[in-house]
Amino acid sequence: MPTWLEVAFNLPVYQTFTYRAPEKAGSQDTAESFVGRRAEVVFGSRRIAGFVIGESARLPEGCPLDEGNIKEVVRMVDESPIFGMNEISLARWIAQFYLCAEGEALGAMLPSGRRESETGGIAFDDFDFEGESRELSGEQSRAVAGILDPEAKSPAYLFGVTGSGKTEVFLRAAESVLARGQGVIYLVPEISLTHQVIESVVSRFGTLAAVLHSGLSGSKRLAEWMRIRRGEARIVVGARSAVFAPVGNLGLIIIDEEHDGSYKSGTTPRYHARQVAMHRASCAGAALVMGSATPSVEAWHQMKTGALREFTLTRRLAGGAVPEIRVVPLGGTDGALSGSLIDEIRQSKEAGRQSIIFLNRRGFTHFFRCNTCGYDLKCKNCSVPLTWHRTQGIMKCHYCGYQTKPPTVCPECGSLDTGYAGFGTEFIEDEVRRTFPEYTVQRVDTDTLTKKDELKRALSDFRDGKVDILLGTQMVAKGLNFPGVRLVGIALADTGLHMPDFRAAERTFALIVQVAGRAGRFFPDGRVIIQTWSPKNPAIAYAANGDVEGFYAYELAQRELLGFPPYSRLVRLVFRSKDPEVSARGAEGAREILSKHVPADAEIMGPAECPLAVIAGNHRHQIIIRGKHLAPIAHAARLFLTGYKPLPALYIEVDVDPVSLL
Repeated sequence: MPTWLEVAFNLPVYQTFTYRAPEKAGSQDTAESFVGRRAEVVFGSRRIAGFVIGESARLPEGCPLDEGNIKEVVRMVDESPIFGMNEISLARWIAQFYLCAEGEALGAMLPSGRRESETGGIAFDDFDFEGESRELSGEQSRAVAGILDPEAKSPAYLFGVTGSGKTEVFLRAAESVLARGQGVIYLVPEISLTHQVIESVVSRFGTLAAVLHSGLSGSKRLAEWMRIRRGEARIVVGARSAVFAPVGNLGLIIIDEEHDGSYKSGTTPRYHARQVAMHRASCAGAALVMGSATPSVEAWHQMKTGALREFTLTRRLAGGAVPEIRVVPLGGTDGALSGSLIDEIRQSKEAGRQSIIFLNRRGFTHFFRCNTCGYDLKCKNCSVPLTWHRTQGIMKCHYCGYQTKPPTVCPECGSLDTGYAGFGTEFIEDEVRRTFPEYTVQRVDTDTLTKKDELKRALSDFRDGKVDILLGTQMVAKGLNFPGVRLVGIALADTGLHMPDFRAAERTFALIVQVAGRAGRFFPDGRVIIQTWSPKNPAIAYAANGDVEGFYAYELAQRELLGFPPYSRLVRLVFRSKDPEVSARGAEGAREILSKHVPADAEIMGPAECPLAVIAGNHRHQIIIRGKHLAPIAHAARLFLTGYKPLPALYIEVDVDPVSLL
């Protein structure tokens, strides 16, 4: 009697397909069930692998084909299931919530080397930290007890200043959960940027720990996945997609640096690890704790309304103190370094201490500009300026990778009166080396780190005191905990502040506070210099004053006035095509259809060009559906997606609860 398999594909197809199970699955095949395994099948005119998510002795009701016309599986890819029913159930929820196909959700759970961070991962043999537990403070002890409180009905949030010992609270809670035989998932924003946390987890828990990251080959990742499925590893640490790890008897999920944007996927399905973690914890009856010194505005709002239980850590435990922060207006400053920053770098060196200089922009200068006609040299594929990388002698686009040689005259009017505006890490490195020729300087960004171990080596040299000044992009903003750092200089706090995105202020505030947190973690003499063109901007002013409460109160008032999250929910549809008329027509047609499905108390914004109107040669238009509640607007979007036949050469991106509107 034949067995019929329900197969889902990692394709934007909102249905599953029926295949006949193979007569003989092979001599190595010992699995009792086909469910949870990958099957190679003929789909249309090609052979592809799909995920078996169901099996039955009967054909499904409404099957349009009779038994004789249903294709047989070519072969089973896996000898045993890689997914259990928990993972399949989770994939169904993701497909429903994030408006994607079930196969796309399963494909995201087990990506084969898809990169989650810019610099790859860190292997087990990289870890050399001691794994001893430390004595907990009273605040920490109360937090651990609260996180593990069996009577608690809502998730916990650990809100603490940088350097206040959040990691130790998480590790102690994980120890308790592991001791009672349950499993733990520990999420970090990006593996390469939070390696000290990973070192702590692996050194403390040894072979009980598994690290899932994009630096692993597909086969190694699958081997780790199966080790977790077999229960050999019961604490999994990793970036965004580790939230899917098949941890049995799940007892705790930890989300470190909850505010970080990398927890949101930028490709289909565009899931947020925080939302997935909440769903998993609820289904498993597991505890969930998030933590940050700069919570997302949504999380802060939930803490204040009681939806999250708040636990606070108020002091630095290693002897440090909140650093002294000064704002330095850039008006009248030549170059990238103000006199105040130069003086503080010298004082830090004279005290035998180190400095970090941060700028969230790579390259030498930001863009080429003609002083005669105002021409900006933009990427030929994207609507963004090219960045000059002087050491490589090229103008480069950081969105699509396009490169060209810098012009000697204005391409528009032929003028010789041209120049470069703005500055990047390469520019600052040049100025720092000229200003401090006797100091050792290390630049850390993706232009300088091309090999796997270079980041680790650079940070080790800095930790060991071999480097006086460390300068770089976000790599120096997260997860670094170095005793020798006295000074942090933020070369330009305005980067990203004036983006046409309602989260721009939130991101700027968080970045300043996080970067400033690298200073004075072990000694009470930390200094932070914030250089800016906008010293009175609320995001910069509140961050400089250390007024976290004030910033969130201000930002929530703005969000409520404008009707943005957390006071509304959004679904974003982006229509992209090589032909600008196709993307515009597709968006216009979508609005007409959506207007029939969107409820009266919701609104459709657009269509309009995306702020980044062209990326990699694709013209982009967007529609944003906004409503008080997600379910009705998501339902309207699903009706549109499943019933709409898009124009040729038009691609539609769907983003539920978008974190960026660019």
